[in-house]
Amino acid sequence: MTTITLRSTSDLPEAAQQFVSAMQGRTIFAFHGQMGAGKTTFINAVSAALGARPDDTASPTFAIINEYPTPSGTPVYHFDLYRIDSPEQALDLGLDDYFYSGAPCLMEWPENIEEFLPDDTVHVYINVLDDDSRQICF
Repeated sequence: MTTITLRSTSDLPEAAQQFVSAMQGRTIFAFHGQMGAGKTTFINAVSAALGARPDDTASPTFAIINEYPTPSGTPVYHFDLYRIDSPEQALDLGLDDYFYSGAPCLMEWPENIEEFLPDDTVHVYINVLDDDSRQICF
């Protein structure tokens, strides 16, 4: 298991780059953590490290899925699955199309679609250490 510790938000760019380096061709990442743990913030930093413009990244809570373009032409998909409350809703999203696109899929609240996650999904746990510090384990 890999662990990255952030002592403040100023550590985000370096931590995101470490995470990207450790992705090793894997594309499906399920981020777990309590409300306010920093899932959206870290996913936005990872998206930026993958080439998305920071101005383009945001929490997709209302859209459920945001697509961030990158200079390579491969988008980054950011899912906020908090409001998914039935298998039918999950299926309506066309998850397989995203999961098997070869593009990075970064998901918040994956617990709501657990039965649809591919076997090779990487589970990422964000633990709150104190007000400013986080530990990211995957």
